Amino acid sequence: MGASLSMSDVPTIVARVTALFEDLDFSTAREWKSAKPERKVIGYMPIYVPRELIHAAGMLPLGILGGGDQLEVIHGDAYYQSYICRIPRSTIDLAVSGRLDFVDGMLFPSICDVIRNLSGMWKVMYPQVYSRYFDVPQNYRDAIGGNYYVNELAELRDALGHLRGAPITDEELRSSIAAYNENRRLVRQLYEYRGAQPWQAPATEVYLVTRAGLVLPVEQHSQLIRDYLSAAAAAERPRHDNCRIVVTGAFCEQPPLNLIKSLELAGCYVVDDDLLLVTRWLTEEVPTEGDPLQNLAHAFLHHSESTAARYEPDAAEKGQHLVRAVRRARAEGVIFACPSFCDPALLERPMLQRVLRDAGIPYVAFKYSENFGQMQPIREQAGTFADSIKLWSAQ
Repeated sequence: MGASLSMSDVPTIVARVTALFEDLDFSTAREWKSAKPERKVIGYMPIYVPRELIHAAGMLPLGILGGGDQLEVIHGDAYYQSYICRIPRSTIDLAVSGRLDFVDGMLFPSICDVIRNLSGMWKVMYPQVYSRYFDVPQNYRDAIGGNYYVNELAELRDALGHLRGAPITDEELRSSIAAYNENRRLVRQLYEYRGAQPWQAPATEVYLVTRAGLVLPVEQHSQLIRDYLSAAAAAERPRHDNCRIVVTGAFCEQPPLNLIKSLELAGCYVVDDDLLLVTRWLTEEVPTEGDPLQNLAHAFLHHSESTAARYEPDAAEKGQHLVRAVRRARAEGVIFACPSFCDPALLERPMLQRVLRDAGIPYVAFKYSENFGQMQPIREQAGTFADSIKLWSAQ
């Protein structure tokens, strides 16, 4: 699905991924589609969709994350009330302004009621575009939730096959599963490298490199990560006495890039986070032998990330993923960075904070909006948090 990228140094790579981040017209995806007349692009909202099915159909999965702080929301406010998060309103603005007019379909995963409503709104606004609310099981028994999810995957597979004019074969799907297995392995490797040497791979760069995977063909993104890891290892960067922290709560509406920069300027090394979970949602490789739909369903039920938008079948496990992340990354504290009006994140936060208190892990919390431009208060709060950790750990 496209030639590989080849970049040798960090500045070149960062310039490339920054341009992708800033391009609200999705020029790269448009160029990919226009290169061959039969190509199609399927947009999806954050968290998780089975991108393997889209790729197997020969289509480009395109992550739609709203307009960020680069887009002034005008039309979107006429469609939604003011007391919800900003990502659906800015996504409406992207569409109404013509920035998504080349997209052949949209998938809306089961994140929350707002995204569910957005899926219905899309069908009314763009009846000619394939649109689907993609639901996932709440029962994690293979015979119940697994069977349900296999049927959901089969329906999506059939719909995408109909859209391209030919059924998706098992071999095509197995090949796509292998490509995304490799991509997830590389994303995990990128996160592990940052966790080990965060001064060599700043959080802003890791975020931009990871986010590029939402607009590039998976093969190109995998090569991009390889190039960045090689370039970062060859660079010499100063090491600071920063506090190692985990950021959580930003799994859907993405924080402004300046927020991530502000955390770094405040003396925090971000050594783990829950940003862009779709790039590493499945935590183990999906088998390429056997029934590919059964394999994808089993991976979702038994080997997927924990987040507020995902049902937790074991109540005793609630929040333990965060404790494990802290221990694994040798973090010294947790920052809850939750979008304003994000019900899943804000409702779950007190439970996670209780788990952290029981584990003796320091934390601090604040809220943001994707267009929130005033970062000084956040920088001061994060800096005070980092200073307090350094102070008390030295006692």
